[in-house]
Amino acid sequence: MPTMFPSAQNDAPAAADSGRKLTGLHVLLILLAFFGTVASVNFIMIRAALSTFRGEVTDHPYERGLAYNDDISDARAQAARGWKVDGAVKRGGDGMARIEVAAHDAGGAALVGLQISATLAAPADKKRDHIVKLDDVGGGVYHGETTAQTGAWDLELSAARDGKVLFQSHNRIMLE
Repeated sequence: MPTMFPSAQNDAPAAADSGRKLTGLHVLLILLAFFGTVASVNFIMIRAALSTFRGEVTDHPYERGLAYNDDISDARAQAARGWKVDGAVKRGGDGMARIEVAAHDAGGAALVGLQISATLAAPADKKRDHIVKLDDVGGGVYHGETTAQTGAWDLELSAARDGKVLFQSHNRIMLE
């Protein structure tokens, strides 16, 4: 019986065998190399981020949060005292940042005998903060100096007497 379809022979040349086959082992090695590279880059980036900036602006944030009500009562007591404390920071000819603070009570009398410290705090990096103990030069005026770069700083003042903090303030300043 004759066939209706003529017999076809595959006259196409055989595909050239390149000698390389993609095996399961190759796929596994490619995946391991890819994810190993991603994990390595993530490790390096996380380590760099944590070593340059912790992301915290206080040393013990949990404990500070628990003491929040104490901070509120301290602020109310500070307001009731009615002290007027003025601080200024100016750059001297030698490049030093000079801090001057004048402190007066509610009646305008000079506040003497205080232990005043000033902190020039970098807004985004605690490592750059400069803590300065101010010296009493008389008449309720206190002076100190430190090195500080030009730019935005937070001037944090703290006045204490006999170890008890009686006044605190935080102000953003521009140091030129």
